[in-house]
Amino acid sequence: MNELPPDSRRLRKILAHLDKELAANETVGTYLRLQRQAVQAALKQADAPPPLRPRIAKGGKGLGPVAQISVRPNFIVQQRRTPRGPEPSVIHLADCSMIDGRPHRITEHDARVSLTDPTIEACAFCRPDAELGTDVE
Repeated sequence: MNELPPDSRRLRKILAHLDKELAANETVGTYLRLQRQAVQAALKQADAPPPLRPRIAKGGKGLGPVAQISVRPNFIVQQRRTPRGPEPSVIHLADCSMIDGRPHRITEHDARVSLTDPTIEACAFCRPDAELGTDVE
């Protein structure tokens, strides 16, 4: 800036504008720093080696392959029949309080595959699609 105006009215206007721009850019800078930290944390987690599975001593009984399944919520498919015919099936988490009708336990894989079928819905209360990571449209 080569020359500033001599009167205080215009100088105050310029100062107010500069203060406003500094505040706006500070907000953007804070947001970008927070986003950068989140990306760094996700990158650190992505680069971390996978956790080691416990080794079983040779000749030891150990846990069978069924017992080594990851501990995740169980899923329920709810089927209802009405006088007008069957209603769309609904997938729930096993501990959902909205289950009624004829519930059947299903595996995580079956729940994920079932949610791709347009005639099967995810419970809006317990959100099994969010648990499975399939809630993105």
